[in-house]
Amino acid sequence: MTYSLLSGLVLFCFVSSITPGPNNLMLMATGANFGARSALPHASGIVLGFTFMIIAIGLGVAQLFQSYPLAHQLLGGISVIYLVYLAYKTATASTSLDSPEPTGKPITFWQAAAFQWVNPKAWTMALAAVTVYAPQPVTHKDVITVAIIFGIINLPCISVWLLLGVKMRRFLTTPARLRGFNWTMAGLLLLSLAPITALN
Repeated sequence: MTYSLLSGLVLFCFVSSITPGPNNLMLMATGANFGARSALPHASGIVLGFTFMIIAIGLGVAQLFQSYPLAHQLLGGISVIYLVYLAYKTATASTSLDSPEPTGKPITFWQAAAFQWVNPKAWTMALAAVTVYAPQPVTHKDVITVAIIFGIINLPCISVWLLLGVKMRRFLTTPARLRGFNWTMAGLLLLSLAPITALN
C-alpha cells in the first residue's frame, strides 16, 4: 500500500469512526444507561464485528450484491425495520440509573457484531475502505491490512462516545432527564435512516 493510500485510509477511518452514526449513538446511550463496564461488550462487538465485515466484503460479499441487487434491497429494508426497533428500545429504556431491575439490558457482544450487517453507515464505510483505499486489484492481504487498520483506529474513536455517555450519568440523575436523553437518542437514530430512505 502506497503512502498516499495509507494516509488517506487513516484519515477516512478516523473521520468516519468519530462522527455520529448508529453505532456511536447507541454506544453513548449504553454508557449513559448502564455504565462503562456494562458497555464494554457492546464496544468490542462493534470493533470486531466491523473488522470482520470489511474482510467479508473484500472477499466477495460486495460482488454478491452486485449480482443480486434484490438481496441488497432486502438488506436495506431489514436495516430500516431493525433501526426503528432499536430506536423504540432506546426510548423505552429504564428511567432510573439506580433501578435494581432496569427495564432494558445493554447490547451484548454478539448483538453489536451482528448489527454491523444492518447498519447503513457501516456498509458505506466498509465498501469505501475496500474499493477506494485498498490497492486495485485488491488482494486478500490488502483486505486484511485495511480491516486491521480500521479496527485499530475505530476502537479509540467509539470509546470517546462511550465515555461521553458515562460522563452524562452525572447529569441524568432524575427519571425525567434520563427519559429525555433516551428519547433524544432514539430520535437521532431515526434521523440516521435519512440516507437509506432518500435512496428509495
